[in-house]
Amino acid sequence: MEFPHLSIFIVLNLALVATHAALPPELYWKSKLPTTQMPKAITDLLQADWTEEKSTSVAVGKGGVNVDTGKTKTGGTSVNVGKGGVHVNAGKGKPSGGTSVNVGHGGVNVHAPGKGRGKPVHVFVGKKSPFDYNYAASETQLNDKQNVALFFLEKDLHQGTKLNLQFAQNSNDNDAKFLSKEVANSIPFSSSNVENILNKFSIKEGTNEAENVKNTISECEEKGIKGEEKLCVTSLESMVDFTTSKLGNNVEAISTEVKKESNMQQYVIAKGVKRLGDKNKAVVCHKENYPYAVFYCHKTDTTKVYSVPLEGVDGNRVKAVAVCHTDTSQWNPKHLAFQVLKVEPGTVPVCHFLPQDHVVWVSK
Repeated sequence: MEFPHLSIFIVLNLALVATHAALPPELYWKSKLPTTQMPKAITDLLQADWTEEKSTSVAVGKGGVNVDTGKTKTGGTSVNVGKGGVHVNAGKGKPSGGTSVNVGHGGVNVHAPGKGRGKPVHVFVGKKSPFDYNYAASETQLNDKQNVALFFLEKDLHQGTKLNLQFAQNSNDNDAKFLSKEVANSIPFSSSNVENILNKFSIKEGTNEAENVKNTISECEEKGIKGEEKLCVTSLESMVDFTTSKLGNNVEAISTEVKKESNMQQYVIAKGVKRLGDKNKAVVCHKENYPYAVFYCHKTDTTKVYSVPLEGVDGNRVKAVAVCHTDTSQWNPKHLAFQVLKVEPGTVPVCHFLPQDHVVWVSK
């Protein structure tokens, strides 16, 4: 999902960090989780300005705050923070044809004149995520080989088991980065504000992008199943806060790591299946389809997490993360997993692999 103004949020994040003395998300992680390594699923979503040294200068005067990222030429990007809020202009060489972002009492407004709307994302459009256990599987999900292949039974989780799997980017593309908590909290995120949200991101009603936004918000507002504690986090800081509130600070974050993306093919479970965490509880965060990085995080006390080495017939090696749910009695009886595995709710543990842009947290 490409949004032409997302690069502007990078500069906006710099401005808010400068004006509010907030820690950049990466430093916030290190301050809260000094012994926890950041998985690739997270580092891939950090703004380059948070992870690379830049010659960024910040000047504060009566007219507000001016931020220079050291990358612009005439007509480039400027940030001004004054009584009217934050104003960002990325002129792309033209003084009047740029993108502007204004943050004031009304929140964030984005305007990108003369630019395309980007390519739509075709994943989960018009249907629910297979990782939301409230919903019955749609006909489209049942015919989606990539999602169907994710589910298996715990009894098959051993060396030598052969599975047909596909490891490909299946959520937002790399444009959907994390926003800082300050920026994310200034943007509405509720079904009552959908029209406003679509306008802010220049998304036309009736498009695939609009459906993705609506579906994500709908899933986030849906009440969790019994025994599940859930929250959709709109920033890395919020993910860290939610996780540590459930598991404490001595945690490990893991994601599936793929040597190369592949089409559907046969994989065999190699030697080295390993149980992660010391208890049957974990926080699992699923990447959602949204203009910026949003994760549906949920914690249960009936979850086992495994590290599973996989070898594909083409030689591709995958360090996969598998999650097994030991109590599925509260799931929708027509959930995708039950229809694929031909089992009943609450009878046997149901497992699934995590795509590489999802994250699971366990206690060390």
